[in-house]
Amino acid sequence: MTCTVGYLENQPLKLSIVIPAKNEELGLAKLLPELIEHYPDAEIIVVNDGSTDTTEQVCIDAGVRVVTHPYSKGNGAAVKSGARAAKGDYLVFMDGDGQHSAADIERLLNKIDEGYDLVVGARSGRDSQASVARWSANTFYNSFASWMVNRRIDDLTSGFRCADRRKFLGFLYLLPNGFSYPTTSTMAFFRAGYSVGFVPITVSKRLGKSHISMMKDGIRFLLIIFKVGTLYSPLKIYFPAAVIVSGLGFLNYFLTVMSSGWRFTNMSTLLILAGMVMFLIGLLSEQLTNLQFKDTSNPNDRRAG
Repeated sequence: MTCTVGYLENQPLKLSIVIPAKNEELGLAKLLPELIEHYPDAEIIVVNDGSTDTTEQVCIDAGVRVVTHPYSKGNGAAVKSGARAAKGDYLVFMDGDGQHSAADIERLLNKIDEGYDLVVGARSGRDSQASVARWSANTFYNSFASWMVNRRIDDLTSGFRCADRRKFLGFLYLLPNGFSYPTTSTMAFFRAGYSVGFVPITVSKRLGKSHISMMKDGIRFLLIIFKVGTLYSPLKIYFPAAVIVSGLGFLNYFLTVMSSGWRFTNMSTLLILAGMVMFLIGLLSEQLTNLQFKDTSNPNDRRAG
């Protein structure tokens, strides 16, 4: 099976597979031989994010390229290191814990060939092997993000995805160093007007210990919701909130009029002014977001970055 995903000036486009890994010796021992078998011509890069097990040696034995962090910087930081090091025209990102199948890469590439700039492997229902809490959170994220972009998003947080390298590199400055890089990159592609597609995949049970703690990462997951809103269209979040707060102020005023006559209470004033401030903050944030996503890249340079 070849690793080309299309043609540019009659030359096949090359593929780079980037795998962020921290203590994933078991998963990589299973995944790397499968990748080499399915895509012998692809560039395979494992970013060793400060592993303390034999992750690096497993990669060396498999003959793939290793980028090593001297200490753990986070999943997102590993993804950014891999993207910078990659040479392919398209990047495939996948986890190193054995959940993702090498055979599913072809499905992402077929979708790319249809003209998409980013294709996400969408986990179906409880096939994600996630706990009830994580599955419920992901369902809420997908629904909220779908409302934001007015298009169905099947999986906002999947780490299995394929993207145009040049366009992905343009968003590196937005990506966090932690686990929420999939959310940020997906919303960034939508915000920039690029084509985003989803293909259903099934995932296997991870090999080794998970690095995500629901207690530790609970607040981080909640912050993802605010990041989704502010990254895509802040005013879509701030305006309804401003209307609700100001509406409560006017409601309080009318109730006061009915009970105590024509007088403006401090509570009414506070709520109405708070609503106005929220609206103005949203308007300012919207303008800043527009500047943040200003396209300064050269469309004629396919290999820029």
